[in-house]
Amino acid sequence: MRIVNCRPMRTLSRTVGLFLFCLLAGCADTRYYLQAMSGHLEMMRLARPLEQWLSDASVAPALKQRLALARQIREFAVTELKLPDNASYRSYADLQRRSAVWNVVVAPEFSLDLKTWCFPVAGCVAYRGYFDEVEAHAFGQALQVEGREVSVYGVPAYSTLGWLNWLGGDPLLNTFIRYPEGELARMIFHELAHQVVYIKDDTLFNESFATTVERLGAERWLSTHGSADAQKEYADFDARRRQFRALSLATRLRLAQIYRQSESSNLERNVVLAMKNSALQEFRTEYARLKSSWGGYSGYDAWVAKANNAAFGAQAVYEEWVPSFEALFAREGQDWQGFYDAVKRLAQMSAVARGPALKQIALERTSG
Repeated sequence: MRIVNCRPMRTLSRTVGLFLFCLLAGCADTRYYLQAMSGHLEMMRLARPLEQWLSDASVAPALKQRLALARQIREFAVTELKLPDNASYRSYADLQRRSAVWNVVVAPEFSLDLKTWCFPVAGCVAYRGYFDEVEAHAFGQALQVEGREVSVYGVPAYSTLGWLNWLGGDPLLNTFIRYPEGELARMIFHELAHQVVYIKDDTLFNESFATTVERLGAERWLSTHGSADAQKEYADFDARRRQFRALSLATRLRLAQIYRQSESSNLERNVVLAMKNSALQEFRTEYARLKSSWGGYSGYDAWVAKANNAAFGAQAVYEEWVPSFEALFAREGQDWQGFYDAVKRLAQMSAVARGPALKQIALERTSG
C-alpha cells in the first residue's frame, strides 16, 4: 500500500453502478467491473457499525481506542469542517490485508503525463484500481511489455463519493485505522471531501481540492483536540513530508524540462535517456542526504527505489492546485462553507477556464 507520507492516488469507485451499466451497455471489460463490484461488496459485508465494535468485549482495547478516536474525528468533520453528515466512516471493516486496493498508473518513457482510462458515469481517471494485488501487478506487467513505465501501489482507502451511502457508506478500514492521529484525521477528511465536490474527467482538480481539505482540516483538529504528543508527532511527520515533496517537485520540474527540450530539439533517445537517468540519480543522492538528517527515518525508501515517470506523475496529481485552493480558503475568510461554495463555482466552469482561474487565485495571494 500506501506510500508513507507520499500520497498515492486513491481510487474513486463506482463499483455497483458501473458494473450494472456495463452489463446493459455491453462493455467489453466486464471482468474488470466484476472484480470491482465483488471487492466492494465484500468490504461492505465485513463492515459493522462502530457501536457494535465498541461494545464487543472480544475487541482489543487498542482497537477500540482508535475507533473511538475516529468517531470523534468524524463528528468534527461535520460540526467544524462542514463535511457531509452521512453513513460514511461510521462503520469499520478488517480486510485482513495491508491495502484496500492497488492502483496501476502508467506513463511514457519520456513524459510525466499519465495514461487515462475512461469509465461510464465516472469519466476518465489516471489510474486503474484492483482489489487483488496479483491482478494489479499482472496488468502492470502487461503494460510494461509495451515499453511504458508503470507504478503499482497499494491504497489504504477510496471514496465512492457518497453514491453508496444507502448501502452503509464507506467504512473505516484496518489499512489506516492505526495511522498517527493527524494522519488518521487527514485520511477521513480527504475521502469526505470527495463527497463535496467531484468533477468528471478532472482528477487533478478533485485530488488537489481533497488534499487541501485534509491538510487544513488536520491542522485545525490537532490545534483544538490533539494532545501535545500528537501535535509534535504530526509536526515532525509533516516536516519530513514537506521536505520530501520539495525534493520530488524539483525533480519533476527537471524531468519535465528535459522532456520538453527533447521534443523541441529532436534529441536522440540515448541523449535524453542519459539526461533522465542523471536527474533520477541526483534525486536519489539528495534523498539519501535528506534521510540522514531525519535520523534514519526510512518511510520513503520503497517509493524512491522505484521512482519513475508514472510515480512522479501520480504524486503531482495531489499537489498541483493545492496552493490555489489554500489561497481560495484564505480569500473566503477561512469559512468552510464559503470555501466549498467557491470551489463548486469553479467546478461549474469549463475545463479550459478552470485552470487559468486557479492560477489567478494563487497569483493574487502571492502578489497581495
